[in-house]
Amino acid sequence: MPMRLFITLNARLRPFDRGDRYEDPLDEALSAKFTGVEVTGGGTMLTAEREPAYCDIDLDVEGDPEEVLALAVATLEAAGAPKGSTAAVDEGEPVPFGVTEGVAIYLNGTDLPDEVYRTSDINELITALLESLAAEGDMQSYWQGPTETALYLYGPSAARIRDLTAGVLARFPLADRCRVVDLPLTRS
Repeated sequence: MPMRLFITLNARLRPFDRGDRYEDPLDEALSAKFTGVEVTGGGTMLTAEREPAYCDIDLDVEGDPEEVLALAVATLEAAGAPKGSTAAVDEGEPVPFGVTEGVAIYLNGTDLPDEVYRTSDINELITALLESLAAEGDMQSYWQGPTETALYLYGPSAARIRDLTAGVLARFPLADRCRVVDLPLTRS
């Protein structure tokens, strides 16, 4: 009889990003070792502004609960799961896990000169940010809101992400008036 595995990722992800980065590798890892693996649900909790806050993945799986939980946590942490994530089997106590910290860079979408928006390419900014992070972080997702666009960067240290990206943000006019915010280490 299958058990239900409940995963809550303390990650700000669009649904496709959640699937590509976490859900698909988790399904593949569990299916390679256990039977009856089926993703039964998943979703992204949104704030009042419709920004991603955290996301869930629910699966049915047959196997030893401790082994299932251990493999799930190891797979998700290998994919960069943020601290403050949890996993639980059936109605069991949620087990905390996660290895990364997050920083959101909120680009101002309304208050810069029109020429900046006309002549800037956000992809060039993203490339420069990722080059500055090298192996110390990456961008897991983004959000485009009514007045700003958020880039969600995750790595071993939020402070290090801020330090490594500060020079890039200072060089790009598109990053003028941006907000750099540490993402919470626990989900609210």
